[in-house]
Amino acid sequence: MEKLLSEVTEVYRRVLKDPNLVLSPDSTADDVDGWDSLNHTILMAEVQKHFQIKFALKEVIKFKNVGDMLELIHQKISNRQQ
Repeated sequence: MEKLLSEVTEVYRRVLKDPNLVLSPDSTADDVDGWDSLNHTILMAEVQKHFQIKFALKEVIKFKNVGDMLELIHQKISNRQQ
């Protein structure tokens, strides 16, 4: 999961234009400057593009924090490799 977190952090840094951004599995939009509703949409699109996966809307609205997203990314990547 550390590798996934590192990759997601790089995507967030690029989108939010914050090279010093540090994410943890517990991070939420409230913790990150610039992570508003518009940027959330862009972040989700860029994460999907980066990992070559698709999130359903019902999956995205269940995310409580970055860790929830990491778990789903891991699951989708694992399912793709089977």
